[in-house]
Amino acid sequence: MCGIAGFLQTRLAVQPTVDAVAPTLQAMLDRIAHRGPDDCGTWVHDGLALGHLRLAIVDTSPSGHQPMLSAGGRYVLAYNGEIYNHAALRKELIARGASFRGHSDTEVLLALISELGLPAALDRCVGMFAIALWDRDERRLSLARDRFGEKPLYYGWQRDSFLFGSELKALAAHPSFERRLDHDALAQLLRYGYVAAPHSIYEGVHKVEPGTILTLDAANGARRHDVQRFWQPQAAFARGLAQPFRGDFEEATDALEERLREAVKGQMQADVPLGAMLSGGIDSSVVVALMQAQSTQPVRTYCIGFDTPALDEAPHARAVARHLGTTHAELYVSSAHARAVIPRLPAMYDEPLGDSSQIPTFLLAGLVRRDVTVALSGDGGDEVFGGYPKYLLGRRFAQQPARRALGALLGALPWRAAEALGTRLGGRLAARLRVERLQLRHALLAARGPRDIAEVLARVSPDELRLVPGARRLDSVFSHAPAGLDGLDPVRLAMLLDQCSYLPGDILAKVDRATMAMSLESRAPLLDHRVAEFAASLPTDHLVGGGLSKRILRAVLYRHVPRELVERPKQGFSAPLADWLRGDLHGWAADLIHDSKGSAALDRAACIALLERHRSGKADHAGVLWNVLSFLEWAQAWL
Repeated sequence: MCGIAGFLQTRLAVQPTVDAVAPTLQAMLDRIAHRGPDDCGTWVHDGLALGHLRLAIVDTSPSGHQPMLSAGGRYVLAYNGEIYNHAALRKELIARGASFRGHSDTEVLLALISELGLPAALDRCVGMFAIALWDRDERRLSLARDRFGEKPLYYGWQRDSFLFGSELKALAAHPSFERRLDHDALAQLLRYGYVAAPHSIYEGVHKVEPGTILTLDAANGARRHDVQRFWQPQAAFARGLAQPFRGDFEEATDALEERLREAVKGQMQADVPLGAMLSGGIDSSVVVALMQAQSTQPVRTYCIGFDTPALDEAPHARAVARHLGTTHAELYVSSAHARAVIPRLPAMYDEPLGDSSQIPTFLLAGLVRRDVTVALSGDGGDEVFGGYPKYLLGRRFAQQPARRALGALLGALPWRAAEALGTRLGGRLAARLRVERLQLRHALLAARGPRDIAEVLARVSPDELRLVPGARRLDSVFSHAPAGLDGLDPVRLAMLLDQCSYLPGDILAKVDRATMAMSLESRAPLLDHRVAEFAASLPTDHLVGGGLSKRILRAVLYRHVPRELVERPKQGFSAPLADWLRGDLHGWAADLIHDSKGSAALDRAACIALLERHRSGKADHAGVLWNVLSFLEWAQAWL
């Protein structure tokens, strides 16, 4: 895995010299040195400064050095990622007359671009990537990002410079960068826990959206850029509806296992030590089972545990590892571990992220990196195979008879009085009549359709505009998600929306920053686009049916691991944050809300009220509080 950074200056009368540009480019690269400790390269010419940091995985020799010039001299490429089918593509290119100096996937990608052009080349690639490509003949800069957004890429005009890079901190090192907080993006962060592409936490800075190519024509000096999509999940869903899988469930399971084996095998390619993150859940257990089935040596597996039994997955991971015969290691995490990691989060996540599992993810990455440089994970399984409980909840509410009428009736109830009654009566009523639960049920019943229901279930908090007085509007994280597919089954629609928003905005961003902070490459076989496209062709009942989520993925796993080792209610990879904020982390949280540099952007009184209501046990506000605290910690470092 690697890091890229650079800038393009198009409006200057006299282009700066290499000596004038080099210190700025190096400062940008230094900010993200953790992404590539093995090599550093730069290319400066004709107004473009392009830099690359290398974590050598495939072809660790100097022949993999970047930025890399194409054989014909037209293209210069800086690339972060892995092309898993590069060997097959190399054979095709050699058969058509190409020759290669080394055996890196970068050289194959450049040869493919030279032959087919960038969009057609990326369509042929199986992998994850963020790309900066300079066409020297046309003076055209292209930025591209992989299909699901596994690898990050930011960009934006700052004064007369077009900046781009793998992380915001690289852009912030440029002298033209202006740190202007986007209050609307902050409101989005508090509602959903992340800032969705194309937005970022800064005004004027954006994320390249997954599956797109952004092209800037420097020859005409204009600031306008074009965006072209080379892959869309909604197109995969549409093809799946038009050409559904015709076999029965057993045949579908066979076909899925074959595709998963191929994806896992492809992602096990590396010239450095390799392992896997194993939680003991369905997704990571499938990946590890198929790794071990194709390995001649015990696979190295790693897990994090918690002292809170309800959140502790370590015993389950241990049991799966023992059954499969892997070499297993684990680390138990306490609130003291969390408190030690929190000050490091702003440097790691230079855009605030409200996902508390970022803490155990970082600690897990540190554990893994002791032994290996590449680790496979089960990320993407929930979004591709229908794993979240909210999918079934959303379907139930979408199919609720007289839903809107029930919503109007619930909206007319005095919620505070109902909560007080529930508190007096105790038992289950106390939880069911809490204001926050009533608010959620009312929003679900009042929703206009499945898309709005998915929107409600994506929220962490409904009160973010009240918490951010400077916000003008709040864009849904689904604003840039595909339209025109509202006729989908509610489960499939919610999965599609999550693939476009939550997956790249939260899950993949969390994993990328945590692993790259430790110079560890994470790979996600369940996000092989061929696997996802096959899943899109299956009947919904194959994914979510018979009272089971991820039904067909479980069927594959049961061929390798006994059902009783993995069958349990979904836990998720979460820290016991609610308990921590009522105990060891409460004082830190209160102090931060009062004194952080970012507190001026928030309604302090409203934030303190949330914290105290949470501490009292009257509600669980851990989600929105962590969003607030993540922003405030970030503001201390970056504003």
